[in-house]
Amino acid sequence: MTIPSVRARKPSNTTSIYEARTRRVFPMTTAYDVPPVLLIERIKEKLQAEGKIKPPEWAAFARTGVNTEKAPVQKDWWYRRVAAVLRKVYLHGPVGTSRLAAEFGGRRDDGAAPYHPRRGSRSVAREAMQQLEAMGLLTKTDKKGRSISAQGRKLLDSLAHDILMELAKTNPELTKYAGGP
Repeated sequence: MTIPSVRARKPSNTTSIYEARTRRVFPMTTAYDVPPVLLIERIKEKLQAEGKIKPPEWAAFARTGVNTEKAPVQKDWWYRRVAAVLRKVYLHGPVGTSRLAAEFGGRRDDGAAPYHPRRGSRSVAREAMQQLEAMGLLTKTDKKGRSISAQGRKLLDSLAHDILMELAKTNPELTKYAGGP
């Protein structure tokens, strides 16, 4: 004697609409939801703490593009740039070195001639993306550049959520975006 299998009834469309309205769904915090300065600073601290990102030997002397006169004076500029590259790839990916160099470029001062936009350093962008790829935060996409990996997306989203929770403590209006009461 076989027992007929008991299958659960599929809920009606009206039931699922009602449940969707009554169930509270917390919004997911992403890198779009927090100020870039805070997110980049937090990523920089995380990358420095892990110790897997190291500035290249030439980083102390390199200019970040033809539009700059000197090398950066901040000691931790490489970590900040790598964090900014990770955020840019998250927002605009898949992206290659040329596009990233254009993102980090600026205007060139040619004396009396008018300013014209110039790209940043492609070697800085390439080296930063290679280091992030070695950490597993970026993946290579055929003929399109690099895009964010699941591990990189998880890192940025979790840091963004932490930042939003801290901001919600000081500004109560942000609690609705942080999933609070």
